[in-house]
Amino acid sequence: MIDQITVDKILNAAQIVDVVSDFVTLRKRGVNYIGLCPFHNERTPSFSVSPSKGICKCFSCGKGGNSVHFIMEHEQMSYPEALKYLAKKYNIEIEERELTDEEKKLQSERESLLILNEFSAKYFQQTLFEHLEGKSVGLAYFKERGFREDIIRKFGLGYSLEKKDAFTQTALAKGYQKEYLLQTGLSVEREDTLRDRFQGRVMFPIHALSGKIVGFGGRILKKIEHVGKYVNSPESSIYHKSRELYGIFFAKQAVVKADKCFLVEGYTDVISMHQTGVENVVASSGTALTQGQINLIHRFTNNITVLYDGDAAGIKASIRGIDLLLEEGMNVKVVLLPDGEDPDSFARTHSSSEFIDYIAKHETDFIRFKTNLLLDESGNDPIKRAALIGDIVHSISLIPDGIIRSVYVKECSRLMDIDENALYNSLNKIFRDKAEKESVSKQKTGNNHQPVPDPQYDIPPLPDSEPDVTDVSISGTINIKKSPFESFELSIIRYIVRYGEQICFRETDESGETFTERVIEFINTELQHDEIELQNPLYKKILEEGMAHVHEEGFKASRFFTNHPDIQISKTASNLLDDRYQLSKIHTKMQKIETEEERLKELVPRAILELKDAIVNERIKGLDIQLKNAGSNPEESKGLMDQLNALFQIKQILAKSLGERIILKI
Repeated sequence: MIDQITVDKILNAAQIVDVVSDFVTLRKRGVNYIGLCPFHNERTPSFSVSPSKGICKCFSCGKGGNSVHFIMEHEQMSYPEALKYLAKKYNIEIEERELTDEEKKLQSERESLLILNEFSAKYFQQTLFEHLEGKSVGLAYFKERGFREDIIRKFGLGYSLEKKDAFTQTALAKGYQKEYLLQTGLSVEREDTLRDRFQGRVMFPIHALSGKIVGFGGRILKKIEHVGKYVNSPESSIYHKSRELYGIFFAKQAVVKADKCFLVEGYTDVISMHQTGVENVVASSGTALTQGQINLIHRFTNNITVLYDGDAAGIKASIRGIDLLLEEGMNVKVVLLPDGEDPDSFARTHSSSEFIDYIAKHETDFIRFKTNLLLDESGNDPIKRAALIGDIVHSISLIPDGIIRSVYVKECSRLMDIDENALYNSLNKIFRDKAEKESVSKQKTGNNHQPVPDPQYDIPPLPDSEPDVTDVSISGTINIKKSPFESFELSIIRYIVRYGEQICFRETDESGETFTERVIEFINTELQHDEIELQNPLYKKILEEGMAHVHEEGFKASRFFTNHPDIQISKTASNLLDDRYQLSKIHTKMQKIETEEERLKELVPRAILELKDAIVNERIKGLDIQLKNAGSNPEESKGLMDQLNALFQIKQILAKSLGERIILKI
């Protein structure tokens, strides 16, 4: 865990223009900078960087934030990873908490394995380019596949010599321990002898999302009986095949930008597509998709297109895994390449535009593709056809969105010439069976707890007893599910984030002593006076955090909130600091126009009164409903009418000039 002092050093050192300029070409426009957004394709610059506020923002796709947010989004890093990235950029030493002995051991082991893999990758690539056997066998193979040298170096491709222990002996001589050679699987032990796992193979390093090399794939170039064409690193503390996707490190930015990921099967498919200019592609490395791999893709996009060659058996085998994509709620498309072509060969013979154009013309949604594929197989056999319908309905049942399910039901009804109601009946049976299984499972495990409702916008219900009219507060509660006060609360929080430390009111008493009230203090006082509590917990936390730090020396609300360790707070603050439109210098020279900052004494009270007015309106609506339901009960009706009259009196007060500072005492 990085201590707060170090975090503050990083945030203070990270200049937003400097950070963004590493990835985006910026040009100055007024006090800000603009450039093409790195998160989506655009021709007209809409990505704005404000050095004074320390934030960036795309006014088209909405992405942005401070330096840490930008790195998190662009490099797909976690918050700690982004902090470490910036610390390295600005040569700031990271100070983390003391680890336990067990944590130190695990961390040391993991780092040792990663260092060994890094050495191995360099060794294999050096062998490929400098060793006679590497050049004549390995490099010749890659050149024969049509790979350019820059692509070979980009993916770190290499070669392992045919000599049974060439790599192992080199690694041992360099001081790498036998224990780690065995754990990574780079070496194997047979009859007390260490030898290379990948001897005589071209090497494909497998990069994790962070870019670290966690494993290898090796392809043998000679035909040897009972020897697999490909061999992968075994599972280890740093490599879990089910959680890795080949090419994800090189594809992540392109996937985010295109908002689409292409899924292929093998290493060379990925490499050839990169070489042709299509970079938003990953490979499952010949295995069925796992939940871990799907989650990895889903971090970057909701859209995935699976590229198939003409191998029918291979398609049917992989279809089972793709059902998981539907269950995850992803938009799955399928492209069937021409006979005799796979993504590798097709990419080598087509340009980037031709490749993308072919996909655009031939991709179809997965359900329709699966229906057509299995319809051809079932023919006129009624038993096979019934099994097909059950298979298709099962896939549709996995889709979480009810509207999308309905669309697919209609389409499948048309394709299979079967009544929609029959399909819906099958769907409902699947849902009933699933619910029954879950119910039985809960009973067996004793987990009968009801789900806890999301409290984010819950307001406590009306009290059963009738309050005295003189005690009516405008913060009277209403039993509603979603807060109608969201926009009003957001307006108040905006003033806190932008101007929280600034003086809102200054008054002098009879003794001549001057009292000041900052924006945060004024807002807090006004809300507390009428016992109003912000319904959005994030906004409530922002107010509390502001009050806790407002009197600290050098406190500046905008900087404090945008650099807050709570990601939700810092992102919300960054969004609230945006200024999309600004008056040009010509207009400001022609006439004096008061800025928002100069009108805080007027605008902040108005924002609070608008919230109070909204609360009163909702309270009146609630009492109206109760009054209608009171029926012929005169006592209950009278009590409700008294409350309504009190609220209407408050409404009259609020109807006055909203610029006045009004204290309500009812």
